[in-house]
Amino acid sequence: MKINIGSTDRVIRIVLGIALLSLLFILEGNVRYLGLIGIIPLATAAMRSCPLYSIIGLSTCPAKQPSK
Repeated sequence: MKINIGSTDRVIRIVLGIALLSLLFILEGNVRYLGLIGIIPLATAAMRSCPLYSIIGLSTCPAKQPSK
């Protein structure tokens, strides 16, 4: 898997993921489960690769990587 997430983008994804997951504890009712969407930015930050970025050919990583 090609790394296409830079350090700034990674920090933003971690903060956004934690904020969304906190909705599980803040909101009431079935709406609270929307906070589970926070797993997606946390997972992409951990893998340092975003499938959507790969599809559209975007990369926020400053290092150039050889094509595979």
